Amino acid sequence: MQRLMPILVGLLIVLAALSSCVFVVRERDYALVFSLGEVRKVISEPGLYFKAPPPFQNVVTLDKRILTIETNEAERIQTSEKKNLLIDSYVKWRIADPRQYYVSTGGNERVAQERLQALIRDALNASVNVRTVRDVVSTERDKIMAEILTNVAKRAEPLGVQIVDVRLRRIEFAPEISESVYRRMEAERTRVANELRSIGAAEGEKIRAEADRQREVIVAQAYAKAQAIMGEGDAAAAAIYSQAYGKNPQFYTYYKSLEAYRASFSKPGDVLVVDPSSSFFQFMKDPAGQALAPVTVPPAR
Repeated sequence: MQRLMPILVGLLIVLAALSSCVFVVRERDYALVFSLGEVRKVISEPGLYFKAPPPFQNVVTLDKRILTIETNEAERIQTSEKKNLLIDSYVKWRIADPRQYYVSTGGNERVAQERLQALIRDALNASVNVRTVRDVVSTERDKIMAEILTNVAKRAEPLGVQIVDVRLRRIEFAPEISESVYRRMEAERTRVANELRSIGAAEGEKIRAEADRQREVIVAQAYAKAQAIMGEGDAAAAAIYSQAYGKNPQFYTYYKSLEAYRASFSKPGDVLVVDPSSSFFQFMKDPAGQALAPVTVPPAR
């Protein structure tokens, strides 16, 4: 047993030495192999690798995935109209050059994010300061994001970093100007509403006037047509009466005299002062109506 102890200790030492010479690179990492403080190799492919034992060589891993920088607080940016906006953004980035990245930041992700945030803030100011609120909020929002991406990507190259995307998530007015902006928006909407109401009222009056004109035309046409029909009916009735009475002129005279009598003595108190010898009483003197000269039948209308 005493003879085996030195052998076991030797094996453990050998295994420890061998384990310090082997390292694994994962799919999501870069591996930097240092030799006496100097980068000797950059490994980007996953797998099992060997190196010299410490202190001759050591390995530092860096994340090769796409990372995100989100602002903790919205940036206060001033527009060309001297109005403050609160802009919340985020950036997607990744390590493009592991060696340069380690030289620039010491491999510290926090240091890299702080430096990138400063670049983003400068680019955001440069793009927003020359635009109006309307441009920033709606019309040129995509253009601003493209400008920031181009600007930051170029300035981030010395850091060994690639900027993948830049997005403006939220844009709001600063609290001190929000109320005035809302009041101005309300006044503008009220003006537009009043304008639309006046246009609607004018259109309504125009439609009503046109409807009244059409009604007058239709009524006039209908009245003219009715009068024409009535005239035709009266003419036809007169022709029928003339034809009927023309067959017996004596009966026509008698019938008209009866109508005249009925109209003249329609009420008990009616008084008629005429010459008794007038033709009005011809049928009262002689039922045959022969006391007077023959009556001429009026022509048919």
